[in-house]
Amino acid sequence: MQQVRVRFAPSPTGPLHIGGVRSALYNYLYAKKNNGVFILRIEDTDQARFVEGAEEYIIDSLKWCGIMVDEGIHEGGKYGPYRQSDRKHIYRQYADVLIDKGDAYYAFDTAEKLEELRKNAEKEGKTFLYNAEVRGEMRNSISLPEKEWKKMLEKGESYVIRYKMPLNEDIHFDDMIRGHIVVNTSTLDDKVLFKSDGMPTYHLAHLVDDHLMEISHVIRGEEWLPSLPLHVLLYRSFGWEAPLFAHLPLLLKPDGKGKLSKRDGDKMGFPVFPLYWPYGETAKGYREEGYYPEAFVNMLALLGWNPGTEKEIFSMDELIEAFSVERVHKSGSRFDPEKARWFNHHYLQQRSNNQLALEFRDYLRAQGYQYDIGDLETIAGLVKERVSFVKDIWNETDFFFRSPDSYDKDVVKKRWFPETSSQLLELKSLLEGID
Repeated sequence: MQQVRVRFAPSPTGPLHIGGVRSALYNYLYAKKNNGVFILRIEDTDQARFVEGAEEYIIDSLKWCGIMVDEGIHEGGKYGPYRQSDRKHIYRQYADVLIDKGDAYYAFDTAEKLEELRKNAEKEGKTFLYNAEVRGEMRNSISLPEKEWKKMLEKGESYVIRYKMPLNEDIHFDDMIRGHIVVNTSTLDDKVLFKSDGMPTYHLAHLVDDHLMEISHVIRGEEWLPSLPLHVLLYRSFGWEAPLFAHLPLLLKPDGKGKLSKRDGDKMGFPVFPLYWPYGETAKGYREEGYYPEAFVNMLALLGWNPGTEKEIFSMDELIEAFSVERVHKSGSRFDPEKARWFNHHYLQQRSNNQLALEFRDYLRAQGYQYDIGDLETIAGLVKERVSFVKDIWNETDFFFRSPDSYDKDVVKKRWFPETSSQLLELKSLLEGID
């Protein structure tokens, strides 16, 4: 029986969205449930979109979540390198195999010409597809005489390599979540496999890597489902056995209308990234907002999967034991920021007063305050049930640490009676007498 080998393969184009973290988590849970291997592969073939610091951010995010990598850019492994830019010498030979078989071809069309065709199609309310119907009218090694296109190659004319999509063929494949799917190739275009800059596209690079790294299961977001017919055909062209596929549902906005985005978080005051993103347009992170990693992971696991019971609280080990791809939802899962807070509240309640006091002490030190740990334990115990985050302890008890520098005049008007002054003086005297 083939060993379970799964990969999380993000692109370092910015901060890792919690949807990406969920993909990593589900891959990790599936691997550990089946005594398999979890691989981190960095897919950085699109150098134009590469963002400095994103790779380190991805690694730090997984570590904070407790998602431990078995093979990767730092862990190593016999299937490396695990960064695609370090593997770029590998891919061209596979594109050449497809050309030699007649399953791919050189295309010399300019970007300007393709843009013109797209705009013309849009004016007619259509979508331009570079496919079997139009490829004969374009500048490529199918439409041009062999002598001509070979001369163009010799002269160094810019080109891409496209996959030659079969004409009007039903492609059958199975998805572990969505079942049996049939797509006719008449709806598909001849995707670019190799770009003019000499780098492969995702379609070729990831598939070659998955084969060479002996990936057994591809568990990824549903945004890749429309590309699956192409990937199935590529496996067929190469004569390779395809892995099993599972396409995860989207994470939806709190109102359920559309994909969850950074804009939603900014508008409603919650993070959509695991950690703070410090570059360019900064973004809040769950860690910096005070969430415990175990609360974040527990919440995230249940966004798109359910255990088949009423149980909601899971440790990582319990998630591994309970997880199955078959119980992942087909439809999108609505993100609920209040439920996220509820999970953190639960995990905060499980901490002892001493643990909370130590965590709160770190918070106080950042504010410039020093306090006895025993007193902090007492304070934590007083407000523990009312707070969801360690920082909330400060909001509930700041009067223990600093004198007020203002007061609400409206409250004074409403609550200050003739006898109030003498009562406060009496209270002051009583308090001064307490050891």
